[in-house]
Amino acid sequence: MFNLKSLSLFAATAALVASVRAETHTVIFDNRCGFGTPTLIQGPNVLSTGGAFTINGPLISAIAYLQTGSCGFNGEGCTLIETTLINPTCPGCGSSTDISLIPPHTFSVTSGFGYFNGCEPAGADCTNPNCDTAFHNPGDTQVQVACQANDVNLAITFCL
Repeated sequence: MFNLKSLSLFAATAALVASVRAETHTVIFDNRCGFGTPTLIQGPNVLSTGGAFTINGPLISAIAYLQTGSCGFNGEGCTLIETTLINPTCPGCGSSTDISLIPPHTFSVTSGFGYFNGCEPAGADCTNPNCDTAFHNPGDTQVQVACQANDVNLAITFCL
């Protein structure tokens, strides 16, 4: 039978184990263009303007692009990378990332991404306006790159 002291020790140990196993994801940028500002946005929030961004928990529906001065807040007029980084809880429900050129997005600079800390070498590059690795219309779902690894991270490169 647990006494109060044993229960407190058990709760502290459980909290420590849970904190060690907490979900985390990092997005990093490699801007090889010599211009522009890498931008990571989730909803109305700017999460990064070039520095590494780490989140403790899932990163849902984030977008990234190289702000060249001609991109709208949501990447309009530029090459867009869309991502959800989440630990899978069922088959096929983990992370997914893609490149989008669906209007109002358009090719602006060569862009690519790759997962690390799991799913290497999965990723995609788009080096021209007609690349077959990007969404050009909503039905191009084959360009989505999935990852079923826990705590996967994402590297985004501009001007490959």
